[in-house]
Amino acid sequence: MRFDPPLLPATLLGRRQRFFADVRLACGTQLAVHCPNTGSMLRCLVPNSPCYVSLGGRPGRRLPGTLEIVTTAAGHLAGVNTTRANRLVREALEAGRVAELSAYRRIRAEVPWAGSRLDFLLEGEGLPKCFLEVKNVTLETPQGHLVFPDAPTARGRKHLEALVEAVRAGHRAALFFCVQHSAAASAGPAAAIDPHYTAALERARALGVEVLAYACRLSAREIAVERPIPYRPYAVTGE
Repeated sequence: MRFDPPLLPATLLGRRQRFFADVRLACGTQLAVHCPNTGSMLRCLVPNSPCYVSLGGRPGRRLPGTLEIVTTAAGHLAGVNTTRANRLVREALEAGRVAELSAYRRIRAEVPWAGSRLDFLLEGEGLPKCFLEVKNVTLETPQGHLVFPDAPTARGRKHLEALVEAVRAGHRAALFFCVQHSAAASAGPAAAIDPHYTAALERARALGVEVLAYACRLSAREIAVERPIPYRPYAVTGE
């Protein structure tokens, strides 16, 4: 995903009312921008830290820009616009950069299944249908692992249940951790934050749901799914 024009460097002043962030541009102008992230953004909200924003968008929008990339407490970059994750994964699928799914040629988005709505349905000649759910991952533990979620998520467990139902129906199903973090080395569930999600994920894996984890490269000019990273079934405590 290329940004044209490139993202603007700014200073993150803080987040308020969940979907608003205050930033200061290099010219000194202070703006309230959209913060498209429903999570806690734990360790991603560092006052007076460097960040990147996109300006513009659809006519008549309330805010002039969007918070895209922040600097974490450990000094790394993290992509916090969760609406980007599905597009990043779709671009990677279409380019054949996800080796485990490269044989699929048709991609359908926002597919209803088992009382839920999953991000993608992949189809290919002679292949089982593959239901795919994408999660944006930005939380780094003190030990350097990337984990999901950063807040308890009942909705995430519902998605896992739908993936399990896909496997039971004879299809393929996978959870995709889209890790928008510049220091990503491994990814897994945040057991200390949501043990119920962690248990549900391990049950789903035992029943045949695949888990894929891929790291992204991030810059003011581009964010792209770049490389697979190891999945750690049980992340260390202390997230």
